[in-house]
Amino acid sequence: MKRAMTPDILCIGSVLWDIIGRSPTAMRLGSDVPGRITRLPGGVAMNIAMTLRRFGMTPGLLSAIGRDAEGDALIAACDRLGLVTAHVYRSDDLPTDRYMAIEGANGLIAAIADAHSLEAAGDKILRPLADGRLGTAASAWPGPIALDGNLTEGLLADIAVSPLFARADLRVAPASPGKAGRLLPLLTHPSATLYVNLEEANILARAEHSDAPMAAEALLARGAGRVLVTDGGRPAAEGRHGAGVIEGQPPQVLVTRVTGAGDTFMAAHLVAERRGVSRQAALDEALRAAATYVSGDISA
Repeated sequence: MKRAMTPDILCIGSVLWDIIGRSPTAMRLGSDVPGRITRLPGGVAMNIAMTLRRFGMTPGLLSAIGRDAEGDALIAACDRLGLVTAHVYRSDDLPTDRYMAIEGANGLIAAIADAHSLEAAGDKILRPLADGRLGTAASAWPGPIALDGNLTEGLLADIAVSPLFARADLRVAPASPGKAGRLLPLLTHPSATLYVNLEEANILARAEHSDAPMAAEALLARGAGRVLVTDGGRPAAEGRHGAGVIEGQPPQVLVTRVTGAGDTFMAAHLVAERRGVSRQAALDEALRAAATYVSGDISA
């Protein structure tokens, strides 16, 4: 009998199949080129959980996965990776979500995220935080939570004021620039750290800053407690209310993939902070981990 594991961090959001087509050729609209197509467990919450597991943590997943063949295969894949799936909401009516992307030598060409089942499940995925399995309103989960922006705007707004999250160290990542605006209710949450790229930061700040440090300053000015802003191979920034903004330079590497890089950055930063390193060291470690990931030096 398999021993049940106790999570030390919760990853809430999308857990789905990533279907990624990659070509070593630079691509444009209408390109038809040879390459490789893979299917791997993915989604923002899943990518973060896989990275946390590689760093020795035991992540628990809170998501929606269908009771279909794809869902059974996805749960089995998560179990093999050492992730805690006991609290995942399994739906008889909703299919397992999918994400499809095309990547070329010049980066991400296009992507479509089909996370409709996660959105339809709504707050059902949060039941373990309220029914005693992972906490209650009176005794909320006290540890870190990685939260992704694939949840609906209404659910994210509810989470921003929910007592179920009152004690958590909340780490928040948008699913994409198109969904960044959903995070506005969490911008001023007292225990939230937002991980965004420059485009997403500008959406939240309602600005058009040209670099990460300026965007981080703008988010702090709008009431954020702590933010991390990345900008590809250009300098990244970490800002804290009352403590200013620091910068870090990503290592220069050959980019072989981009899907999941931001999630790797977030997970590596969280793990570095749990070890008690300085702000600068945590930022630098996260940038190194993301660079290693996009270079393809570690497994997807």
